[in-house]
Amino acid sequence: MVVEVPHAGLRIPEVVAREIDCEPRDILRDADAYVDELFSGCNDSGATLLVADVSRYVVDLNREEEDVDALSVPELCTRPCRHGSNALCNHAPRGLIWRESTEGRNVLRAPLDLAAYERRMSAFYRPYHSALEQRAKELRAIFGYAIILSAHSMPAYGRGPDGTRTRRADVVPGTRGQSTAHPSLIALLDGHFRSAGLSVRHDDPYRGGATTARWGRVREGFHGMQVELNRALYMDETSLHRKRDGMQWLSRLCNELVLRLCNVDQREQLSP
Repeated sequence: MVVEVPHAGLRIPEVVAREIDCEPRDILRDADAYVDELFSGCNDSGATLLVADVSRYVVDLNREEEDVDALSVPELCTRPCRHGSNALCNHAPRGLIWRESTEGRNVLRAPLDLAAYERRMSAFYRPYHSALEQRAKELRAIFGYAIILSAHSMPAYGRGPDGTRTRRADVVPGTRGQSTAHPSLIALLDGHFRSAGLSVRHDDPYRGGATTARWGRVREGFHGMQVELNRALYMDETSLHRKRDGMQWLSRLCNELVLRLCNVDQREQLSP
């Protein structure tokens, strides 16, 4: 099993710092703050923990390479993508390269040229996903299958279809219509959190990002699940400080989940 945490990083490397305009609080607010700490004990269960240390303002590791905003890297959107068109070169400000924070403030000082884009991809994006791919394939070769859990956090409240501020569930498993992992694994994740008294809502509002889509290949022995944890459980969203008791309780729960998933013994069902 691999637990990957792509959005907890806060570092802005010097090589890209001059291209980014933000304050430390912006970086922390738009990170999946402390999620790496919540899963820090998963190595004790035999799982591999993969954590990105760079901010998602540098590159969003839960996006496809083609998910590029035309206003962020204009030159890139003149080249055909692997889908045979430039349809993915849209005007979403928080794709692979963020140009706006979630509060709508400019993050990117100016559009990137191709050299700057490639620098971020070669230094940060591709090495991360290469490491994830290598480990996932190693695990499948050893055990016959591999489980990739993508760990994230989400704001406590979102907006409903009518714009009303709505409290989100405590836990949102994202499996793209429960298609990216074996049903028994999804049921285990669901039941684990419900038995702890938490509310669970599948795929709403997050269905699982690019990594879950990429590794949710059940017929090939790869099982991908994304889990979004409500930040109100473990942090104060105004001060951005940890809640000590919440951190301890939720960390124990998360690491118990990893242990249970590592101990799953259904080779015949989970292997291709």
